[in-house]
Amino acid sequence: MGNQNPSFILESKGKVKFEDRPVPEIKDQDPHDVIVEVKFTGICGSDIHYWQEGHIGHYIVEAPMVLGHESAGVVHSVGSAVTTVKPGDEVAMEPGIPCRRCVRCKEGRYNLCPDMAFAATPPIDGTLARYYTLPEDFCYKLPSHVSLEEGALVEPASVAVHVCRQGDIKPGDSVVVFGAGPVGLLCCSVAKAWGATKVIAVDINDERLEFAKKYAATAVFRSQKESAKDSAKRLLSETNLGGGADVIIDASGAEICIQTSIHALRTGGTYVQAGMGKDEIVWPISAMGTKELNVKGSFRYSEGDYRLAVELISTGRISVKELITGKVKFEEAEQAFHDVKAAKGIKTLIMGPTA
Repeated sequence: MGNQNPSFILESKGKVKFEDRPVPEIKDQDPHDVIVEVKFTGICGSDIHYWQEGHIGHYIVEAPMVLGHESAGVVHSVGSAVTTVKPGDEVAMEPGIPCRRCVRCKEGRYNLCPDMAFAATPPIDGTLARYYTLPEDFCYKLPSHVSLEEGALVEPASVAVHVCRQGDIKPGDSVVVFGAGPVGLLCCSVAKAWGATKVIAVDINDERLEFAKKYAATAVFRSQKESAKDSAKRLLSETNLGGGADVIIDASGAEICIQTSIHALRTGGTYVQAGMGKDEIVWPISAMGTKELNVKGSFRYSEGDYRLAVELISTGRISVKELITGKVKFEEAEQAFHDVKAAKGIKTLIMGPTA
């Protein structure tokens, strides 16, 4: 089929380029594969981090890699065994393929698969290309009333679904979310959809707090330069949280936010780490122990999260349209990365390559 697959590639730390890659083909040994023509791709914080730093933890960019993993597109072709989608269907694309054989996969926690092949995580190429191949069960058909732009937001919505599942959020809960970026905002929205009566967004950016209040938060709290204990005390007082929040989610990765969270939780409350930050921080271990807190990590999404995210969007229980604050042509991808790094807007989408 030739080289007609324009791709946006991270060549090395700080250096990107466009390159025409071979068009993928479905092989006989993979009859369940689907080739998707990518139409929209969101820029994630991890994309920015790889671009700027060249690594995330032990994942190091050692060879040119296609960026992007928040995508939706139109089915281009399907393998002989595919039954759930057909050419022309619009789909949200789940960008990680687990081994399906290990213990974690078999128990449904395939996000923890040690052999996960995740898009735009070295050395696996991402979705910022014209064509991308996925197994059919990682392509989620979008209802006719859900746009492809919304479909690209299913990926961060799935992250939020997983975070909220980790927090075991229930009707009547009070939930605090540190960080009003895309994932934090979506955590607010999912928590509210699940019946949380207080959903408080925390940030240092007044514009994002104003957006959060209009979007899904029932109240907002502006962080200031103060100790974690003082910040927690002020948070509880200003938002009428009494003895503390039931669930706190950190989607910021900032050390002071993490420390404040532990002090602001009620006894027996639940803390979920969703944001990336420094490898090591100072942790309020005494407060954690004496409060008998439930402390959980959250990593990507697992069985059912993508499906539930599509359902929440399609039924209107959460809305993602408001988060899309910019769309750019494929050829403008590098500038879009600069804009996202500069915190312009909430979520920028890159359109697929045109002919």
